[in-house]
Amino acid sequence: MSATGEKLFAEFPPVTTAEWEAAIQKDLKGADYAKKLLWKTDEGITVKPYYRSEDAAHLEFTAARPSAGWGICEEIEEQDPAAANAAARAGVARGAEEVIFAVGAEPEVDVLTAGLEGVRTHFRAGGHGLAVLRAIADFVRTRPLAGTLDLSPVLWAKEAAPLARRILEASPGFRPFAVPCWRFAEKGGTTVQELGFGLAEAAESMGALTSAGLSAEEAAGSLYLSFSTGSNYFFEIAKLRAARATWAQMMEAWGVADEELRRPLIHCRTAIWNKTIYDPYVNLLRVATEAMSAALGGADSILAGPFDETYRQPEDFSRRLARNTQIILKKEAMLDRVADPAAGSYYIEWLTDAVAREAWKLLQQVEGAGGFRKAETWVFEEIEKARQAREAAVASRRRILVGTNQYPNLQEKMLSEIQQPGKFPLRAARLFEEIRLRTERHAAAGGKTPKFLLAEMGDLKMRKARSGFCTNFFGCAGFEIITRHFETVEAAAAAAQKEQADAVVLCSSDPEYPALAAPLCRLLGPTPVIIAGYPADSVEELKKAGVADFVHIRSNAAQTLASWQERVGVKG
Repeated sequence: MSATGEKLFAEFPPVTTAEWEAAIQKDLKGADYAKKLLWKTDEGITVKPYYRSEDAAHLEFTAARPSAGWGICEEIEEQDPAAANAAARAGVARGAEEVIFAVGAEPEVDVLTAGLEGVRTHFRAGGHGLAVLRAIADFVRTRPLAGTLDLSPVLWAKEAAPLARRILEASPGFRPFAVPCWRFAEKGGTTVQELGFGLAEAAESMGALTSAGLSAEEAAGSLYLSFSTGSNYFFEIAKLRAARATWAQMMEAWGVADEELRRPLIHCRTAIWNKTIYDPYVNLLRVATEAMSAALGGADSILAGPFDETYRQPEDFSRRLARNTQIILKKEAMLDRVADPAAGSYYIEWLTDAVAREAWKLLQQVEGAGGFRKAETWVFEEIEKARQAREAAVASRRRILVGTNQYPNLQEKMLSEIQQPGKFPLRAARLFEEIRLRTERHAAAGGKTPKFLLAEMGDLKMRKARSGFCTNFFGCAGFEIITRHFETVEAAAAAAQKEQADAVVLCSSDPEYPALAAPLCRLLGPTPVIIAGYPADSVEELKKAGVADFVHIRSNAAQTLASWQERVGVKG
């Protein structure tokens, strides 16, 4: 505002949405608006190219404002209690603010937490949750404890409720029951499914705990939501904001009056689903954006996964990088200085409402089917459908994992680096990783690494574009790639024989292929010729001339590479 009270830039006339749309239509020059500019997401939400104030004016769900800041978590891998405690104290000394212990049926809580007074402590008990809950209930008789336990109350509410009440009375900062929303995402589900099915499980948990004797307030105060934060940046921010909005509505329905209990406690872990074995340092970049979206979305605590966790026990170096990722977001980017920094963005406000509405629909579907436990089979059938669709997108490279199904490091070898085979098997990258590891295993057993010669011929622009495409394509299988330009098919055939190439990929323009492919196939004999591209007008002619395959943007890369491995004799 100026000194006279006029709005800044008031001298500029307002631009209506109709005027914006007219300008867009003009720039499109007749192209289809929906196909060019509207984005249909995995969640079934259609995203527009821009948003204005009217898009955020009448929303059903608006996020309750979170407090600024979050706790930097560090996961402790050591199993021995004394060693785990030493690792936790070392992590705290280097910047961690909360720690996560993996514990068994007889946890030594006093040993684990020694010297960690004031540090929020989280316990991952797996199938030993009830035994760990008893140990914590005994421990808090002498010393308060803040943190969480990953016990699901749905199966153990009757036995767990009295212990939970004792813990809540002695340590109101400890929440013993988890709603593991993350498991829907890590099995391949969408953002909406993670939130919607998570809310359904939360509703089931509230019902189980209140039936076991806890009040609605006690039940709400004993639960927390645990999410996986993936790479869909704005959707992840919106998901956490939507979680606060929908949780508040759920608590209102349960009659919870305490405003603090109407705001959920949210823990986030950077996703495992999209992490890779190959080019693992790219995982650092993925983790950075995921931790940032969790912070901007209002998470209360965040665990950033080490970049190498997909294939080995994380080392001090990788844990330090993971920890420092969050420290930078706090101390240098200062993201903890503002509460709900995404508020006011028309797009994010609209997206928060869209995610919340779709998730609420899923919750209502589950409730209509009798609750989470009765609908669980259907829930995971829906998750499986989403996983298959996402894996198909990765297989065809419509969904890119840099360094794995696109832009591979051709010299990289990872077989000898893998210390924990099969770790985190439900990952999007596993399709391509298995293909490339098969090539490495074949070579390690004394076999030959397949060698593909990319023969550039003819039109400069097309040959360069297509050889670049094929370098990425076949490089994802760990094949040896040789790229050369030839003036004649005789020179290309001679080079293929000299290099002992397993296949020749002809890289040229569509009109030139018929004249080049036929003589090249004759000269090469049994050595297969592959065409880079799909020249629709001459495909049948080229097949009759002996062309073995066509590689193009619509190819299912995973299937094609696996097929060529088999054809050139790769075993492993």
